Amino acid sequence: MIPNSTAAGSLDLLRTMLTIRKAEERLAGDFKAGLLPGPVHLYIGQEAVATGVCAQLDDCDWITSTHRGHGHFLAKGGDPKAMFAEIYGRSTGICGGFGGSMHVADVSKGILGANGIVGGGVALAAGAALAAQLDGEGHVGVCFFGDGAAAQGVLGEALNIAALWKLPLILVCENNGFSEFSPSSSVIAGDIFRRAEPYGIQSVRIDGNDIEAVAEAAGAAVERARNGGGCTLIEALTYRIHGHVEGENAFLKTRYREDEEVDSWRLKDPISRYGRLLEERGDIAVGKLSELEESIGKMINDAADAVADDPYPDSASLDRHELGAS
Repeated sequence: MIPNSTAAGSLDLLRTMLTIRKAEERLAGDFKAGLLPGPVHLYIGQEAVATGVCAQLDDCDWITSTHRGHGHFLAKGGDPKAMFAEIYGRSTGICGGFGGSMHVADVSKGILGANGIVGGGVALAAGAALAAQLDGEGHVGVCFFGDGAAAQGVLGEALNIAALWKLPLILVCENNGFSEFSPSSSVIAGDIFRRAEPYGIQSVRIDGNDIEAVAEAAGAAVERARNGGGCTLIEALTYRIHGHVEGENAFLKTRYREDEEVDSWRLKDPISRYGRLLEERGDIAVGKLSELEESIGKMINDAADAVADDPYPDSASLDRHELGAS
């Protein structure tokens, strides 16, 4: 029995994935229309990973994220309006408009933040796990990172210290097959999940587009960590349907993947796949997925529209986050 396996829990998982999808689709449209102040790296196609993992966490558990971090933010309970305002660079944003798309954070929800540095969240999550261990209240630290970050030395360092101190740390590699514009096979040697083995750390490779497989693996890892069993490395195989970054076709000189490959992964879409499964089980009525898509799409558009004209940060506030600033 997986966590959240009741009909109500399953519907919550579906709603969260749809919330992420509709938010990212809105941002894709806004970027194309020239309404965003900077680039965005979208999570479309990978929604099951953030949703399945964060469903096992509470506000006192910590997560760190990546440049592709909107999905993690929303799955952990971040406010869509505050996220949109941040991405639009508005003063009402979750970071006051100073962080932008790649740095959404909300400490009150345990969201330590997205990170524009490849692998930048690994050590932060290890530190959060150490703090949780010292607090002694059973909380955990979770790091989402991509396959490209698996080549960073900080992953080995975190695995080493997590093994020595049995840190309540869950490392979630979202292996979407590409490190920016390079196939992972051309830059990553070996199986990522096996990198935990020399340290004696539990590891598993799962279908990252299967929400129940993600929830089951994450649930086991979180339970182990809460009970003093230490770290787990989860490699979730998934795919990003959009490119590395919106607008990449404007500067890329060559194609790095074919339409046929993208189309084959569309058939494995985690949302429609889960919707069909829930219909077959009788957990939702036939047509409920379309109904949810419409209502959640409206909620997301209302949230984005509500902050689209909010003020930009005042120039007088530029130094308010400096060390020692009042």
